[in-house]
Amino acid sequence: MSHYERILELRRQLEKFNHEYYVLDNPSVSDAEYDRLMQELIKLEQENPQFNDPYSPSQRVGGTVLDSFKQITHKRQMLSLANAFNQDDIEDFDRKIREALNVNVVDYVAELKIDGLAMSADYINGRLNYAATRGDGVIGEDVTNNVITIKSIPTQVNHHHNFEVRGEVYMPKKSLDDLNKIREQNGEPLFANARNAAAGSIRNLVSNIAASRKLVAVWYYFVNGSDFGIISHYQSLQVLKEQGFRINPHVRKCHGIEEVLNYIDEFAKLRPSLDYDIDGIVIKVDDITVYQKIGQTAKTPKWAIAYKFPPELAITQLKDIIFTVGRTGKITPNAVLSPVRVAGSLVQRATLHNQKFIIDRDLMIGDQVTLRKAGDVIPEVVSAVKEKRTGKETRFEMITHCPVCETLLEYKDPMHFCPNPNCSARNIEKLIHFSSRDAMDIEGLGEKIIELLFNEKMITSIPDIYKLERFSQDLMEIEGFSHKSIANLLDAIELSKAKSLEKLIFGLGIKEVGSKTAKVLAKKYQNIDALIQAKQEELSNIRDIGPVASASIASYFGNEVNLAVINELKTLGLNFDYLGPKDLGVDSIFKDKTVVLTGSLLNYTREEATEILENLGAKVSGSVSKKTDYVIYGEEAGSKLTKAQALGVKTMTEQEFIDSINLND
Repeated sequence: MSHYERILELRRQLEKFNHEYYVLDNPSVSDAEYDRLMQELIKLEQENPQFNDPYSPSQRVGGTVLDSFKQITHKRQMLSLANAFNQDDIEDFDRKIREALNVNVVDYVAELKIDGLAMSADYINGRLNYAATRGDGVIGEDVTNNVITIKSIPTQVNHHHNFEVRGEVYMPKKSLDDLNKIREQNGEPLFANARNAAAGSIRNLVSNIAASRKLVAVWYYFVNGSDFGIISHYQSLQVLKEQGFRINPHVRKCHGIEEVLNYIDEFAKLRPSLDYDIDGIVIKVDDITVYQKIGQTAKTPKWAIAYKFPPELAITQLKDIIFTVGRTGKITPNAVLSPVRVAGSLVQRATLHNQKFIIDRDLMIGDQVTLRKAGDVIPEVVSAVKEKRTGKETRFEMITHCPVCETLLEYKDPMHFCPNPNCSARNIEKLIHFSSRDAMDIEGLGEKIIELLFNEKMITSIPDIYKLERFSQDLMEIEGFSHKSIANLLDAIELSKAKSLEKLIFGLGIKEVGSKTAKVLAKKYQNIDALIQAKQEELSNIRDIGPVASASIASYFGNEVNLAVINELKTLGLNFDYLGPKDLGVDSIFKDKTVVLTGSLLNYTREEATEILENLGAKVSGSVSKKTDYVIYGEEAGSKLTKAQALGVKTMTEQEFIDSINLND
């Protein structure tokens, strides 16, 4: 057997073993035998580079580093699904389908709606051509280098034709827990849920990051299955399974909507026991030959719908209430909870905001409490389960002195503050804020690392961050640091010097100056020196900056200690100029207008849409009033849209917003 023939044979065997292990969960060889064959393949490929193949099983460990992802225009638009929130919505969906087809009963396919990242995989002659994210449904990102590291995805199949499949890349719950433990040890921010972790892994420019994250892919749509004589969605899934694609084992064909409703009830109960997160059930008409007759809207097919589970609630014990000190001195009570899994992640802490929040909810230490995740992200204590009280619970008492420096607290309704500017907790929080993602975004300089370096007296002020290199040898003596991690941290610190002015302004932690105000100031003054010279009266005349904020800004830049910090940062080489887009709003309909965003946007995140509008000169508000100029709405728009219509405020759909941007371009 020639080297080439042996390489092909090894690749075939290893792909077969990958499929058995990662798709069928039924391995036929030991790990040791798999590793032996893999090492043989790697050796042969190294000795015979002329036979290299980017889709070889040996390449699935990753290693590619990209500057950016190129764009892929989908051959067929990736539509979203309309949502159903209750039984009435589902029955209404069924009624419309039956009326459109003039039948009494419809066969459906019910599938678990896995909470992951939508993915399209295109195959030419049975070989993976590319994998792309959904993007805006028309254009996505080419993430092939990361997707081929997922061993449950076949890179070539026996179906030697051109076809496209769509599915979901997700992270199992255990993988998320393991990943967050590592991130916590490294002082990095934890992933809030498995979906964020999967998306962050797939959209990482370094492919071995994705390879290390233990992602899984399931496929739910054979896009052009009808080209091969397939007439049933359920049948198409079985064909995909036969070709080596992983499908969800809980897919079920249902005769009539009653069977669909039973399926929903069944998996609403089984949801916590699954090893992955689901946020609903997808319901599709099984007969794909009638899809064209049923039709679609511009964004959603009418032959499918997604039932969304109500917000998940959990009950756990409020074991204690502890207090943290923020960078402004604000004292925040926090719930210490018996660990409980909610909406995909393990929750042990939740903010209780302030004394009034606790009193209003009549929370007692020792209570059983209901917990949810606001927006499926932020843990929130909803209420006490008073009927479960035993009499051993204790009343909450607000502290009177700072838990760190013991200074007497000041009360400014409804908050308590530590007034000591030299409180170590406040200084640590200032450093954490400066390094955070919305500020200077220094990767690797998370909360635990900053606290460690502060206690070691290596970083006690913002300029110290940029002098950390002097402690390179000392860092080697600290557990968890290595030559590589130290080099990466110092590189990230160096890179942060080039951030645009608004990032620095926000990072300085000026009271009353959030990221939005920081951007307004940076655009207005263009460099730090011009901002420093601005008078309070001038600042108060800037739109969106009121008297309280202008007084705080003027006071900050009038303080010699703060100016000394800025001058030191200048000598350390930080950028103090605004580098963002300029004058985009000159001819924009949004220039100097107040805009409200509402509903679920399909093409942008809320943050992306806000940034676009702000760059066009708009003020983005969170509430609708007579002073609102435009309300831009997406799916599931609710009371804000209703109020806008009642007030006669101009409204526009997301697509109209996109069209207006294109016109402005």
